[in-house]
Amino acid sequence: MQKMGSLEVEKETTGWAARDPSGILSPYTYTLRNTGPEDVYVRVICCGICHTDIHQIKNDLGMSNYPMVPGHEVVGEVVEVGSEVTKFRVGDCVGVGVIVGCCKTCRPCKADIEQYCNKKIWSYNDVYTDGRPTQGGFAGAMVVHQKFVVKIPDGMSAEQAAPLLCAGVTVYSPLNHFGLKESGLRGAILGLGGVGHMGVKIAKAMGHHVTVISSSNKKREEAIEHLGADEYVVSSDSARMQEFADSIDYIIDTIPVFHPLEPYLSLLKVDGKLILMGVINTPLQFVSPMVMLGRKTITGSFVGSIKETEEMLEFCKERELTSTIEVVKMDYVNAALERLEKNDVRYRFVVDVAGSKLEQ
Repeated sequence: MQKMGSLEVEKETTGWAARDPSGILSPYTYTLRNTGPEDVYVRVICCGICHTDIHQIKNDLGMSNYPMVPGHEVVGEVVEVGSEVTKFRVGDCVGVGVIVGCCKTCRPCKADIEQYCNKKIWSYNDVYTDGRPTQGGFAGAMVVHQKFVVKIPDGMSAEQAAPLLCAGVTVYSPLNHFGLKESGLRGAILGLGGVGHMGVKIAKAMGHHVTVISSSNKKREEAIEHLGADEYVVSSDSARMQEFADSIDYIIDTIPVFHPLEPYLSLLKVDGKLILMGVINTPLQFVSPMVMLGRKTITGSFVGSIKETEEMLEFCKERELTSTIEVVKMDYVNAALERLEKNDVRYRFVVDVAGSKLEQ
């Protein structure tokens, strides 16, 4: 072993890990890989909590490996860079999202949409190229290849930036890809959680007329007064839903549980798009004429590329868009996950990792 401070020394960090499908997190100390020539060693400042974290720690998708340190909306400070790192230097404030590796040679990788690479490596609950498990941002530090690190724009606070790295880019990417950035479009956001609230803010900033569709009235004031939505509809109010028939260009569907698609398909104009964003592990249903008789599209979109993440961060900075967050310490993380499952958060929890005592 070489002396401390050298890139060759393996570093330990403590994170909060789930040990089994109960999903309860507790302190877990593990070794990070060496900082390779193209790696960036990041001291974590804060990390957002996403609904996907619950799916993963509770093994909802049947693919969880334990111990698992979740967290993929990570903002931190660069502490060390490998010899071939060109994009970052020590002291930079940076972000890490859902993906930390890809094959670099397939069609999606060559087209800069590495989030669709079949060999992508998730930031946690996966195995890195060196055979070591990947662990996420509910931890003191991470080592990440420079390709999967983004610079946080100057003047944007770490806590505000964190949810943009998943919730923000998840909405920005399909609007960008499907040519839905021009002003004057009519959009609807289905579900007003972490992704949904960023959807309203980003779509409004693009100049869209935005309708929020929710299962109850309880978020009406929030949606209209605070987030700036133009309309608010309760999905069970069929008369009001009927008023919106054939009037919407796109719907961003963020609901992470089973729900019927027909009521929403009927709102779309000819060539309208229903864009699925919620991770749902039961089959969804619709009757084919609902799609055929308006040449409508049911499609999905998954986070966004590094390029889109950088664009989205600049877009949010220019328009002074921020996420609505509740900051918590790591010792509250289990309670926060429980509240998130009950939808009891406005709108994104962010864990103040640097300000927390990670060991107990």
